[in-house]
Amino acid sequence: MKNTARAAKQAVKTTSRSTKQAVKTADRTVRTAQKTAQATVKAIQRTVQAVRATAKAAATTAKAAAKATVAAIKAAIAAIQELIGAIAAGGWVAIVVVLVICLAAFLIASPFGIFFSGEDSGSGLTMPEAVVQLNGEFTSQIEQIQADNPHDTLDLDNAGTAAMISNWNDVLAVYAVRVSTDDTSPGSVAVVTDENLAILREIFWEMNQISYLTESKEHTETVTKEDGSTEEVTTTETILHITVTTKDCWQMADEYGFTEEQREMLTELLKPEYQEMFLSLTGSYQNIALSPQEVAEIMARLPEDLSEERRQVVLTAYQLLGKVNYFWGGKSLVLGWDSRWGTPMEVWAAGSPSTGTVRPYGLDCSGFADWVFYNASSGNYVIGHGGGASAQHSYCTDIAWSEAVPGDLVFYPGDSHVGIVCGFDAGGNVQIIHCASGANNVVVTGKSGFTSIGRPDYYNE
Repeated sequence: MKNTARAAKQAVKTTSRSTKQAVKTADRTVRTAQKTAQATVKAIQRTVQAVRATAKAAATTAKAAAKATVAAIKAAIAAIQELIGAIAAGGWVAIVVVLVICLAAFLIASPFGIFFSGEDSGSGLTMPEAVVQLNGEFTSQIEQIQADNPHDTLDLDNAGTAAMISNWNDVLAVYAVRVSTDDTSPGSVAVVTDENLAILREIFWEMNQISYLTESKEHTETVTKEDGSTEEVTTTETILHITVTTKDCWQMADEYGFTEEQREMLTELLKPEYQEMFLSLTGSYQNIALSPQEVAEIMARLPEDLSEERRQVVLTAYQLLGKVNYFWGGKSLVLGWDSRWGTPMEVWAAGSPSTGTVRPYGLDCSGFADWVFYNASSGNYVIGHGGGASAQHSYCTDIAWSEAVPGDLVFYPGDSHVGIVCGFDAGGNVQIIHCASGANNVVVTGKSGFTSIGRPDYYNE
């Protein structure tokens, strides 16, 4: 019995030691795996940095890769997609990642490198910033023509109701092919250098030419005088006609004498599957989703018992903070980002000093409130039912400021401006989010200027 007991005791000790050793081995394995993963991530980061540096500096490599066939580029894209799938499936991660990076470097050096220009790779300028700059130059030229030519009536093509620059995708496609395949160009299209910006500007203006002329028209009308007699009065109207002539990529391909292979590149770049990527470069598309950290920061300023409907209105309003220009008469019943925002248009609505001028399209105060409630309700509710701030106020019940709850609407005297209560500051003061003409954007401020507050009928309370 004693021998049996000792054997059992020894077995327990052995098992215990084996278990501890197994735990230590497993722990070491985990730590080793973690270190390997961290090293792999760092290696990838270093490689990506090297790829970007190569895209900036190795013009010769860029020219060689850019002259590869369309078939090779399509094969590289397909290969990357397959390799990313292999990574997700847990394949030979390190080897697959290296292959992905190598293929990405190949694409960066081709016309597809345009899709890597959305981030600063060392030049201090990104493609979206370059687009904004050129849009501004375009708008300034339109305004200068108006200032230099006194007129009674402005006749702007597209009647100010549609985007005047409608060919940005074509502009960028022509630019991508020309820079990456033309021996006289400075290098990779993935980096917006000063030289590349000059080429982009040249292409932009060749594809968007502004012309104008003035016309005088005489108008004769019969006027009744105080004594009852009539007379004919002739007045002269001066009309300023401004026309923007746009060209597409194929017209430019003819003008630049593009080869058959360069034309194939254009065809491939402008396929539907790449359109959203172009929109992200032109500012015609933005991912406005809030990050988890942004949501947490906003929620911290909201009452814990706030209803889900009100919470969604506030979070939806914050999606446009600092992202949409003020535009008198600007409306949008689009779910998500409106591709017209940021595009130069004529202000057609009457009643503003900006009427008749050309500005980046955006929202006015009531347009912002409409967009917020429309998006918060997944397209099922328009707070003003088609009207402006006054109409929005009519669909609210007036309350006291002490009753303010995030999601309520606030108004200037005479309903000349509207905003949305979006929370409270550290002192308990009401915070308001609104599209303000003074800031030319969506901003968060205190209640200065707002004199009344209303509770929208929208809430089921």
